[in-house]
Amino acid sequence: MHAKDILIEGYGRIREEVHAAVGDLPPDGLNARPADDANSVAWLVWHLTRVQDDHVADAFGLDQVWLTGAWEKRFGLGLPRLDTGYGHSPAQVAKVRVDSADLLTGYYDAVHEQTLGALRSLTAKDLERVVDENWDPPVTLGTRLVSVLSDDLQHVGQAAYVRGLVQSAAA
Repeated sequence: MHAKDILIEGYGRIREEVHAAVGDLPPDGLNARPADDANSVAWLVWHLTRVQDDHVADAFGLDQVWLTGAWEKRFGLGLPRLDTGYGHSPAQVAKVRVDSADLLTGYYDAVHEQTLGALRSLTAKDLERVVDENWDPPVTLGTRLVSVLSDDLQHVGQAAYVRGLVQSAAA
């Protein structure tokens, strides 16, 4: 198995878990926050998708799906255009509200397809290319892709946990 195949498999697992975490939750469940300073399922899935969209687009010289697919307008969050949620305050987290799971999964699926297209084009040599010189050592494409994969899996796990809390509270 080649490195790109392992990455494709890993990113495919994010997609599976996003769909499972969002599932059939109604808007109240998607937007519920277990505490005032906690994240909702909607925020967690939006954030992990924004990070993947932003980082993969940047690393491959692509446009963000958030903008090209008009997802920014569809979500209508009132946040800066390129906001990914990094460092959000509780008030900013509260702005990320959705009316349906389809909005979250639609955006995630569009980003996932762009990510898969980029991953399918990879060669082993591509993974060694430096994509960010702001770190010591500089970040390679391979490192960036694993970092996004790790971050997204952590956030989707958090979304699944919040989903469980929300469903327990409603029972």
